[in-house]
Amino acid sequence: MKDRNPDANYVGRFAPSPTGPLHIGSLVAAMASYLDAKVHCGRWLVRIEDVDGDRNVAGADEHILASLQRCGMAWDGDVTWQSRRTDLYDAALRQLGDRVYPCGCSRREIADAQLALSGRQAQALIYPGTCRHGLAPGKSARALRLKVPQSPPCVIAFDDRWAGHVSQDLTDEVGDFVVKRADGFWAYQLAVVVDDGAQGITDIVRGADLLDSTPRQLYLQQVLDLPQPSYLHVPVVVNDVGEKLSKQTGAQAFDTGAAPEVLLTQALLPAARFLGMELTAASIDDFWRQAVPAWKNVLMDTCAGMR
Repeated sequence: MKDRNPDANYVGRFAPSPTGPLHIGSLVAAMASYLDAKVHCGRWLVRIEDVDGDRNVAGADEHILASLQRCGMAWDGDVTWQSRRTDLYDAALRQLGDRVYPCGCSRREIADAQLALSGRQAQALIYPGTCRHGLAPGKSARALRLKVPQSPPCVIAFDDRWAGHVSQDLTDEVGDFVVKRADGFWAYQLAVVVDDGAQGITDIVRGADLLDSTPRQLYLQQVLDLPQPSYLHVPVVVNDVGEKLSKQTGAQAFDTGAAPEVLLTQALLPAARFLGMELTAASIDDFWRQAVPAWKNVLMDTCAGMR
């Protein structure tokens, strides 16, 4: 893996999926990544992660971009769409070469194999390597998987700027993972790593729900010889029953075309409060003037808490 240049300019990004309008949970992630770029005098890019075509909602990408603008978050450069970058993913797959193999297993079969091995049904599916040495007779390829080293175990560790030290044994806790899905779409893990490398992303600020994915992405960065960004995973907003706030759990759009003062009081200020910033701004412009130094203080307190 290439070492990150400590003198490189900061390049951050917000990468929403166009499965619907932004809700308060996604606003928190957008705000944290935007403020982190501003604190570091860096660039902030926006990438629409529409590689999963079955989940995309028509017009959601434009609604997301309009909401960011109405909230006063201006991105640098042109917006990119993953669906227009598939040639990059094809090139990465070729680079992976014989590390990738076809898999004919369904999720049900993987769960059953895991149950047979452990005697219990686990929450996370760990691939047991069924197709690693070839497809069983009568099986046809469904997905493409990336081999994870078996001996010694592939342990990936990194220091997250919010969560602290994180370590995961990919061999025992994940297994060979999918880089191209059975439905023909590129897997998130591959697409996000390739895009971050191509765009020169130095710092990734996103929700803690993606913390568990990071070791897989670090491993992909290693085998693709890409630089390792710095990571910061902020807490995620949850609903009344403790589920991550998302479109699947009924999260509602915060931007319904209301006046700027409503966006300020019902979206921006609550999102800032969730991130640990108590602000009393009178306008959206005033909000961002206060939020940049407030985020710097949040980072200082977070780093002090990890020492």
